[in-house]
Amino acid sequence: MGVVTVLAQVAAGVVALHLLGLVAVVGRDGLVGAPARVRANLRSVAPTLGLLAVVLAINGVVRDVGVELSWLIGVNITGAIYALEGGFVAWLQSFAAPPLTTYFSGVYVFGYAFLLTFPVVAYLACEDDRPVRTLLVAYAVNYALGLVCYVLFISYGPRNVTPEAVRSLLYTNWPQAQLLTGRVNRNTNVFPSLHTSLSVTVALVAGRYRDRFPRWYPVAGALAASIAVSTMYLGIHWATDVVAGAALAVVAVAVGALVAETADESRPASGGPPAGWTDRVVAWIRR
Repeated sequence: MGVVTVLAQVAAGVVALHLLGLVAVVGRDGLVGAPARVRANLRSVAPTLGLLAVVLAINGVVRDVGVELSWLIGVNITGAIYALEGGFVAWLQSFAAPPLTTYFSGVYVFGYAFLLTFPVVAYLACEDDRPVRTLLVAYAVNYALGLVCYVLFISYGPRNVTPEAVRSLLYTNWPQAQLLTGRVNRNTNVFPSLHTSLSVTVALVAGRYRDRFPRWYPVAGALAASIAVSTMYLGIHWATDVVAGAALAVVAVAVGALVAETADESRPASGGPPAGWTDRVVAWIRR
């Protein structure tokens, strides 16, 4: 089975989850008039989308040389993390059972892809662009700061450090997953856990704007918690990586919310002239 086949499987699963989410979360009333709102919000957040695209492009380029750069300027913190938490991940895996492994493997791959993409679609259908702008900026901050951490900190995951005690349950349960993870992950890039940071980011944004889609908040929270646990249960991340990822999410959402609210405050009143960058700075200072 090739990577294209695996991608097709993941895409099909995520599309099915999107359709279910649109029905269960957005609902029929939320979909009425959605195309016009999506177009308007897309125009409004186009620069933010561009920023995220640039960050992702830089991320992809730097990751190719990041490992070599890390060994030149980075600090190996693997020993410090292992000394801090010892056999916690091995203890967590002591509860491993086939149903749990299947669940956490599915959540790690399919649930994660759905959790990151669905709110973008749903928030584009909102009456205003604050939720989607907050989310996109937070994504960009996550990837940017995560990349800096991956260059500055060298850290091997528990399955690489203690293979005799920690198993690679994801690859044991679904070997084809390695075709995907091998293209985007490096063995030294585990601190912080971006799976955790991005998932918690979605949950925090869902909580902040839960008045838009009340049913999405508990779903996002449950998925984010499951994904965070899955990274440890599957032997990919340390608990320290997960805690650091959650902290990164808090910072990212704070920045995203600040940018979104500042952009909203800088909008001119109906019929007024557009606000310049000095007006936006003054508005931010007055906050």
